[in-house]
Amino acid sequence: MDLAKLAADYSDEGKARELLESLRWPDGTVCPHCGAPDAYRLTAKAGSARPVRPGVWKCRVCRKQFTVRVGTILEDSHIPLSKWVLAIHLLCASKKGMSAHQLHRMLGVTYKSAWFMAHRIRYAMTRPPLSDKLAGIVEADETFIGGKRTGSGRRGPHDKIPVLTLVERGGQARSFRVANVTAKTLGPEITAHVERSARLMTDEMASYKPIGRGMAGHETVSHSTGIYARGEAHVNSAESYFATLKRGINGVYHHVSPAHLPRYLAEFDFRYNARDVSDGERAERAMRGAEGKRLTFAPLREARG
Repeated sequence: MDLAKLAADYSDEGKARELLESLRWPDGTVCPHCGAPDAYRLTAKAGSARPVRPGVWKCRVCRKQFTVRVGTILEDSHIPLSKWVLAIHLLCASKKGMSAHQLHRMLGVTYKSAWFMAHRIRYAMTRPPLSDKLAGIVEADETFIGGKRTGSGRRGPHDKIPVLTLVERGGQARSFRVANVTAKTLGPEITAHVERSARLMTDEMASYKPIGRGMAGHETVSHSTGIYARGEAHVNSAESYFATLKRGINGVYHHVSPAHLPRYLAEFDFRYNARDVSDGERAERAMRGAEGKRLTFAPLREARG
């Protein structure tokens, strides 16, 4: 799938529904209420004056009705599925993200709806917790996001949000909002997500030293003295990730609240981890990740302040 094909082939609501059903249930429809693989599509009875909504299924086991939206980020949304398909593709294909204002203009929905859609899609991009650990050579690096501008136009360090990113050399990235960059805070995150058999690569920050002692190896580079690589010892992959993240946060989203930052990090992690596949495959992965996830507007609005 590319954007032109999506716009041409799936602007029809029925075809968009068929696409989402095929991605969610490739081996046959499964009831989201009871998990039974025994459902049939409802159709209007002959001669009946009561219409049946398109895409409604009924489970033969629990007898409950459902659509492809139920039990996903699309549940309770009145936005057409065809616009959801386009929104998912756009957010997956844009290397530095896409603002809610841009989605609002391109999809013809309100800004509020576009903002909510984008957060739901980011939630679909979130990886399952602790499904596996990073191994081999793993880079760990920290950066600071956001902060309010002072009168001079600069951002003060006291109100920036610290972020830790772990990058498996040639593999995946995982990013976390952290309270601070002390060993007490960084240690549990690295231990939870990195195999002890891994070789840890960091800069010279003292917080990494006690953490590194628990790994198979720990090598550092001294950025303060101008040394950015020493053989296999470097954090260039993490630095490259941060470059894209900051261009997206500062240039596209402009401001990200601490409460919403984890979802933005999940978005940039998702695109980085699927960097070797096409935009269409990336979008399909996000659509498959929508199952089993619900995100309602009230907590989002409260977090937004």
